[in-house]
Amino acid sequence: MKIEALNKTDNRGLQNDIISKIRDHINYKNLEPGDKLPSERMLSEKFEVSRSAIREAIQSLEFYGILESIPQSGTFVAKLGVTALNGMINEILNLEEPDFKSLVETRILLELKTVRLAAQRRTEEQLKHMKQALDAYTEKALLGEDAVQEDLLFHLAIAKASGNPSLNTLMLIITPEIITNFEKYHVCGDDQTFKGIEEHKSIFEAIKNKDVQRSKELMKVHFKSLYKYCYNVDL
Repeated sequence: MKIEALNKTDNRGLQNDIISKIRDHINYKNLEPGDKLPSERMLSEKFEVSRSAIREAIQSLEFYGILESIPQSGTFVAKLGVTALNGMINEILNLEEPDFKSLVETRILLELKTVRLAAQRRTEEQLKHMKQALDAYTEKALLGEDAVQEDLLFHLAIAKASGNPSLNTLMLIITPEIITNFEKYHVCGDDQTFKGIEEHKSIFEAIKNKDVQRSKELMKVHFKSLYKYCYNVDL
């Protein structure tokens, strides 16, 4: 009988179980860096789970650089020693689901870096995308509509302009959870939407003018309510 994920908690447990079994298979077979794993179908039959569950577990291990999938060739053990591989998998299995406050804190740390890099590296094309996101946010905010998604799209445009794919990827990873829970946790006051218009415009102008220090200072001001939420301090 195939084991299927019924909800997020069950799915996490299933993924951890499959990851543990993949680790045990690597150790039992003494697989070395560059050695090939069995196919998804074979692992599915061996572990008695669906192929989609196997695929998700492999993708998770790929994300952390433990496995490497090559189209038309298969999945291989990455170039890590056995000690490092086992240590990393053990850490993955013990990862906790991030709480909302930790996501917000991570966002602050990331964005104070991305905005500085964006001011240094932005292109005219990236400025155009930023302006489009800013205009979309402004339009919704002035109409009194929920503009949380447009707000975060503006910030994602800044991350893209940083020219650092890793920072951009991290922003993309944490953004969906932030969008889902932003209003639930009442992070910002009722007037923040309208204040955000002017703050966004100021940040955009600083990036446009390549003013690195001012862009960072303006972002800190923009995050005043986030600092209050995370650290219980006023800037």
